[in-house]
Formats: sequence, C-alpha cells, structure tokens
Amino acid sequence: MASPAPALPALLWEVLLRVGKITLFIAVGVSFANLLVAFGLVERIAVLSRYLTRPANLPEEVGSAILTTAASTTAGYGMLAEFRESGVLDDRATLVAVTINTFFGFVQHIFTFYAPVLIPILGLEVGLAYVGARAGVSLAITLTGLLAGAVLLSDRNVDRGAAPTTETDGGARADDGATPEPAGRDDGTAREKLRESVEKGLAKTREIVPRLVVIYVAVTLLTTYYDLTEVTAAADPLAELTGLPAAAVPVIAVYTLDTTNGSLVLAPLVEQGVFTTRTAVATMLIGGIVSFAVSTFKRSIPFQYGIWGAEFGSKVVAVNTALKVVWIAAFVALVLYAPWPL
Repeated sequence: MASPAPALPALLWEVLLRVGKITLFIAVGVSFANLLVAFGLVERIAVLSRYLTRPANLPEEVGSAILTTAASTTAGYGMLAEFRESGVLDDRATLVAVTINTFFGFVQHIFTFYAPVLIPILGLEVGLAYVGARAGVSLAITLTGLLAGAVLLSDRNVDRGAAPTTETDGGARADDGATPEPAGRDDGTAREKLRESVEKGLAKTREIVPRLVVIYVAVTLLTTYYDLTEVTAAADPLAELTGLPAAAVPVIAVYTLDTTNGSLVLAPLVEQGVFTTRTAVATMLIGGIVSFAVSTFKRSIPFQYGIWGAEFGSKVVAVNTALKVVWIAAFVALVLYAPWPL
C-alpha cells in the first residue's frame, strides 16, 4: 500500500527550503563565475589550446582565437572569421578550427552556467555526472577536429604569411566594443569588478528564482498527488528501447525548450527515485539532441550567419550539428551501458 501524501503546507515548506538553498548557490556561484571571467582566469585555463594548432596543421595564430573562445564565443569566432577573410585559412581549415573550438566554448559555460546554476539544481552527483558527460562530448568533438586537421589539412589550406594583427592578451573582447585596459590595475578597478560581478549574480538570481519557485511547486504537486507513470504511458516504446523511465518523455520535452527548466523538472524526480544518476544523465543528453531543432533556428543559424554569411554559415551549422548529434548519441550509449556504477 502506498504511503499517504504529505500535507500541503509541509510539502510547500519543503519546496521553499529547497528553492532557498538553490537560490543561495546560484547567487554566490554566478557572482563568483563573473569574477573569474572579469579577472581573466578563463583565458589562463584555455592556454593549452595553443598546443592544438601544430598537430592539426593550423597556424599558431589560430590558437589565440581558440583561447579567446573560452572567454567570449563571439570574439573567438570573430577572430576565426578574420583569419578566413584575410586568406590565412581556407574553408576546410576554418571548419577544422571551428570544430577544435568546441571544447573551449564549453569551458566558458562551466564557469557561467554549469557550475553556478545547473549543478546546484541537479545536486552534486547528478550535476557533476552530467557536466562530465557534456565535457566528454565537447572534448570528443575537439579531438575529431584535431584528427581531421592532421589528416585533411596541408600547406595548401593555410597561408601563414597572411595573418592579420589581432588583439588577444590584455585586449578588449570583440563582442563588447570596449577599449583595452591599461596594464596597471588599481584597487578601484578591482572593487569595480567585484561590484559588477555581485550585481550580475543578483540579477541572474532574480531572473531565475520566480521560474524556479513556480516549476518546483508544480512538479512537486504533480509527482506527489498523481502517478506520473500512468500519465506518461505513451512513453513505453522509448523506455523499452533505452531503459529510461517513462517519465523521461515529459522531462525531455521541457528540456528541449529550456535547459534550466528541464533540470528543474528532473531534480525532484531524482530525489524520489524515479531516475537514477545514469538514467537522469542519459535523459538530459537525449534532450540535448532533441533541442538542436529548436536551438539551431533560435540561436545557431542567426549567430553563424552573422559571423560567416549564409553560405559558409550553413556549412558551419551542418558540421556542428552533425558532430554534436553523433557524439551525444555515443555518450548516451556509454552512460546507459558502461560497466561502471552511476
């Protein structure tokens, strides 16, 4: 016999405590993440990108663009576009460079989204497992680009003598239009960076918390007073094919539209035992595949067309999407069927 559902006031109090804890983590985490970016730590972490250019048969200058992507995706892509337009890279070499860029674009999201927002929502175990899986996907794509460069590129694809002069270390980011800061930074500048980081953290928290409360309350009420497996019975084919719970379908549906909301729906189901760490991570990865149809039209196509133009931008979108789908699918299989415990 199923245990009786808790009283509504106790249930709401439990939800508010959970939301309060997540709110605190998000406020501190996002503020700290912005502080790391403001003081240039992200660029230092990405310095190893320079060592990827030689085995991929790319000019060393391309390493600066890859490095910059960890701090600003727009700036990194803008530098690669400049290399292509100036003749340093032909189309094939540019596609290889864009592919190698993938992991360093992911590095930026660790500091700005995954660590301060997603892990507090999902919890440490599921959050770290999911971020690790996404890191693996991004690294696999970067290594694919590295291998492609080693096999497909030669001196015919690059012109090292045509490299334009670019601002990298200590320069302004290409997407903010600011002028480079002087080398000597006084305490006032440090205090200003700290203040701005805290303000951004609080602003992000104010943006997330109302949505957090509404979704947590709705999901908690739904999963407490209704049998979710009956509501999602149509998901049986997916459950049989992948071994995922039937509840994976509504989670994937929400995740397709918004990553944060999908995580908010999933988190209480993990706590209730509907999902294990393994099935939770696989569900979010599948949601990532499905979401490409939405994100490609909403974000990727406008961004890539703006950087490259429609013709070459279409090639970049096609390569990015194909590699992401292939490697995420591979990691779904790895997460579901690998012998290690999750």
